[in-house]
Amino acid sequence: MSPSTGPAGRLAQFFVDRKLTPLLVVASLVLGVFAVSLPPREEEPQIVVPIVDLFVGLPGASPTEVENRVTVPLEKRMWEIPGVEYVYATSRSGGALVTVRFHVGDDLERSLVKVYDKLASSLDRMPPGATPPLIKQRTIDDVPVLGLTLWSDTRDGYGLRRIAAELRRELSKLPDVSEVRLIGGQARRVRVSIDPDRLASRGLDAARIVAAVQMQNATLPAGAFEESGREVRVETGAFLTTAEDVADLVVGARDGRPILLRDVADVVDGPGEVTDHVFFAPGPAAADRGIEMSADAGVLSPAVTVTVAKRKGADAYRIVNEALAKVDALRGALIPDDVRVTVTRDYGATSAEKAGELLTHLMVAIVSVTFVVALFLGWRGGLVVFVSVPVTFALTLFVYYMFDYTLNRVTLFALIFVTGIVVDDSIIIVENIVRHFQMRKLPPKQAAIAAVAEVGNPTILATLTVIAAVLPMLFVRGLMGPYMSPMPIG
Repeated sequence: MSPSTGPAGRLAQFFVDRKLTPLLVVASLVLGVFAVSLPPREEEPQIVVPIVDLFVGLPGASPTEVENRVTVPLEKRMWEIPGVEYVYATSRSGGALVTVRFHVGDDLERSLVKVYDKLASSLDRMPPGATPPLIKQRTIDDVPVLGLTLWSDTRDGYGLRRIAAELRRELSKLPDVSEVRLIGGQARRVRVSIDPDRLASRGLDAARIVAAVQMQNATLPAGAFEESGREVRVETGAFLTTAEDVADLVVGARDGRPILLRDVADVVDGPGEVTDHVFFAPGPAAADRGIEMSADAGVLSPAVTVTVAKRKGADAYRIVNEALAKVDALRGALIPDDVRVTVTRDYGATSAEKAGELLTHLMVAIVSVTFVVALFLGWRGGLVVFVSVPVTFALTLFVYYMFDYTLNRVTLFALIFVTGIVVDDSIIIVENIVRHFQMRKLPPKQAAIAAVAEVGNPTILATLTVIAAVLPMLFVRGLMGPYMSPMPIG
């Protein structure tokens, strides 16, 4: 019987003399480094659960009337959509909220199109007086990856909000940033307080004032002309920018004289109404990253929080670093020296920390196994394990990258989970090769091929048996599916 009988022996004989073998090892390691550096790093796997919120208003209707005329019929129509798993509904005075949840893993865009199509075909069945449905999708990427809290001992919420608004404009320019929101403080508002007596004395009404302001706060095309071979478009009007612009608006005429808005109302440029509150209490060891917040640690200061959300599939760690670098570049210019910026949420740092910790444990396991093998089978046997295990993991990480998996605790745990299988295979092969070398019946090259042919086929069969046992995890559905699939794929 030939020593290369069976697939294991033939593979060993094929690769043992090939100059390509070390190049394949190096290429595999390069692919592994590539797969570790490029995929996004996250704490948990991305679970796609398409959720769509539908807001429908019915002004003046009671909750019971809204439920009977809007909520119940809309629920029934949503249940007709293929792929819908749950429908939640809430009725209140003047409107209803219907939440449609599709099956885990369904395509978000296709699910949204299904909802739009169903609503478009049902508009004729909406009750009279109902507003057009407002559709808003919700995804895991709506959760902010970065929270920056601006606070100061000398500025109020209105001043901080204006600085935060400029910071939001700069952060929105970063690539892969989907949304930047402001929480807390008071937004700038130009408030128009109409005086009823002055309004009546000039023969005007509030509706006319509103229409005049809306009409003059716009630009309209006024034609075009050619100049030097180019077409120049002309627009008339302008958007209102200051309180003086608003106060000088012409809202009517009497006795041939224009009536300005300032003649019938008081126009004030200042802070608007407070919709949410944010306060910050720096502790004695306050730092610009990872500060511990406690109301007992210091005096509460008004603050404004800027939250940054990422686009689908983007790397949270990279986005957070780019945003923090942008903030550092704006210090002293857009952000005054008396305004402190504290990171109150850093999803990028926590995800990178957990991924790095698992990678470190993976490397420690490889080094430990190599040391034990070298101790009992010699340094050559340890070297084989030290090379074969990282090569296998490198190719596995590259497969994860090709399947659009991110580096998270689940995918890395799957690698740690299969470490025992990979190490066992290597130890079995190396131990049998060492035994054949010690027998000295064949030249070293032939002895190695014979050793692989002897135990390689059962080892491959044992590995396939383990794969068959783990493979059903690939077909787990629901919320547990993304947590189970990396193991059989790996």
